[in-house]
Amino acid sequence: MAGGLPEVLALGQPRLTAGFEDAGRLDRRAHLAVHGTAPRLTEDELIRLAEAVALRGRGGAGFPFARKLRAVGGTARRRGVRPAVVVNGCEGEPACRKDAVLLERAPHLVLDGALLAAEALGARRLVVGVTRPGTEASMREALAERGLADRRGRAVRARVVRLPERMVSGESSALLRAADGGPALPPGRHPRASEQGLAGLPTLLSNTETFAQLALAARLGAARYATAGTPDEPGTVLLTVSGAVPGPRVVEAPSGVALPHVLARCGAGQSPQGVLVGGYHGGWLDAPTAAGALLSRDALAACGASLGAGAVLPLPDDTCPLGEAVRVAHWLAAESAGQCGPCRLGLPTLAGALADVVAGGGRGALEGVREAAGAVRGRGACAHPDGSARFVLSALTAFTDDLAAHVLGSGCGRPTAGVLPLPTPPGAAPGEGRSERLAVDWTLCEGHGLCAGLLPELVRIGPDGFPVLADTGVPEHLRGRAQRSVRRCPALALRLDRGQ
Repeated sequence: MAGGLPEVLALGQPRLTAGFEDAGRLDRRAHLAVHGTAPRLTEDELIRLAEAVALRGRGGAGFPFARKLRAVGGTARRRGVRPAVVVNGCEGEPACRKDAVLLERAPHLVLDGALLAAEALGARRLVVGVTRPGTEASMREALAERGLADRRGRAVRARVVRLPERMVSGESSALLRAADGGPALPPGRHPRASEQGLAGLPTLLSNTETFAQLALAARLGAARYATAGTPDEPGTVLLTVSGAVPGPRVVEAPSGVALPHVLARCGAGQSPQGVLVGGYHGGWLDAPTAAGALLSRDALAACGASLGAGAVLPLPDDTCPLGEAVRVAHWLAAESAGQCGPCRLGLPTLAGALADVVAGGGRGALEGVREAAGAVRGRGACAHPDGSARFVLSALTAFTDDLAAHVLGSGCGRPTAGVLPLPTPPGAAPGEGRSERLAVDWTLCEGHGLCAGLLPELVRIGPDGFPVLADTGVPEHLRGRAQRSVRRCPALALRLDRGQ
């Protein structure tokens, strides 16, 4: 999946994915043949439509779209300025690909929704944020097919902004900062986008799927839109299903569909030991809960979970679930923006404590996990530390038998198979999994600890005073500091290896 788009499956009548069976990418002409011309709506009409279909953001937070429209329109009128519209297509998580599928295969459906909102609000600027070369190329081509460009004198000045493929790139303030020419990092304290977003303007910022759903609702009308889904959550939802399936798939399904039905259609085994919903900032469902779960906002909330950005990952019985969580926790720690101490230092501590639990660290290691999670929550410039802590803590709750085996016994007896997807390293073929990794020559290491100070995301000091390395490759954004750590090792014991 990391090297290309996953297959697409529609459960029921396709809407967002209509026309995919006949074309790899719907250009402007094919798009109009499938969906027809988008209507024009006033601001009030658009707000009423968004309320009627209960449209919420599909990027994770689930904020009501109508409230965003009201806030942006009201602020723009109060200040006497034209607002802006920003499409967030920055999927930095390896378990999510639904937005990439929309941007690469149905780019005009996304643009329809964004331009519909721009016209209704009187916006004069449109930005589409992406992180991958394929999505960038598709959106630039779509803008050209519509005659849109970032030039003075245009009714709407539209452009595509490419951000690094990182978890934090999808944070709204990071996207706005990058679109204004700054680094793609959350700026810490910042006003709401609806008050001061792109170039200081009131900004309507929402996820790729949200704008595509808006375009569909405008064409279908509220009554026809509600013929799919549940009364409280009408319409369809896009899911990225990976993990214990033959291959990753993006699935369009009616809201409220049974989770076991989705997994069965994607080829998952009969009884996964657990299912992660919401991706790597989401939470785990244990097997009994997953067997009765429905994929709707209210139903998952009753299970203590959230659909988030639509990632669904079943886990097979032949892998250690806590070991899988350790791999992801180390990756999440390395994805820190490095700006907040509780995140830059706390997330590696959290991942290391969970690794200690799996290694048989006992009750002390388990208490260390809980302490580390409590130390990072609510203390970051963005939601990354909170989401990472939620992921780790939910693993402890969902896999209690395995937890007991590791804490009180000699472990669960299963290897960590690496079922949960992590990014393909730069220079490696898709699925190859090779990357540069830190390694220590223990015949030389003297426990100076300099490496842990220079690279806390990947190195910590163990109870014996010697370095403990994260079970993950060195991500590209940390490669320079990793090389510096190697050069500065006083005993020349640290090195970068290329291997599995």
